[in-house]
Amino acid sequence: MAVKRRFPYRSAAVACNGGCRAEGKDLQCEYGCIGCGACEAACRFDAIHVGADGVAEVDTEKCIGCGACTRACPQQIIRVHETANYIFVKCSNEDKGADARKMCDVSCIGCGICERTCTANAIRVINHCAVIEDAYCLSCGMCAVNCPRHAIHDLAGVLTKKP
Repeated sequence: MAVKRRFPYRSAAVACNGGCRAEGKDLQCEYGCIGCGACEAACRFDAIHVGADGVAEVDTEKCIGCGACTRACPQQIIRVHETANYIFVKCSNEDKGADARKMCDVSCIGCGICERTCTANAIRVINHCAVIEDAYCLSCGMCAVNCPRHAIHDLAGVLTKKP
């Protein structure tokens, strides 16, 4: 099936690291992926699957950014973004720092380092979690490199390990 791609190219991304499921933790973040498979069932392009860790993962080569998975997600943690911007916050936790830290090994704690580091003013901490405005982001990756909890990722794997 030939699919017409938009420019700039858009793709879905899941704002969850699955860190609450890390070895030795029996907790489940109320803001994270619940691994229900609703996104997987909604995708007509076979571009999203629930991985072995119970977190949905997007195949950007197959994803066309239609948004079907975003509408199907009961947690509302899947976002469509422009792939020209490879920087993405892989966390949706809205708990304050100490509580978020207890719940997940790689949660955003709202420390604001990313916000202070960003020269384009493209990132803000809202409800104790970093949010990137794609339209302003320069994809320099300084927020990802400086994030002490590694909640911000370079989806291309150039500046940070590919999730």
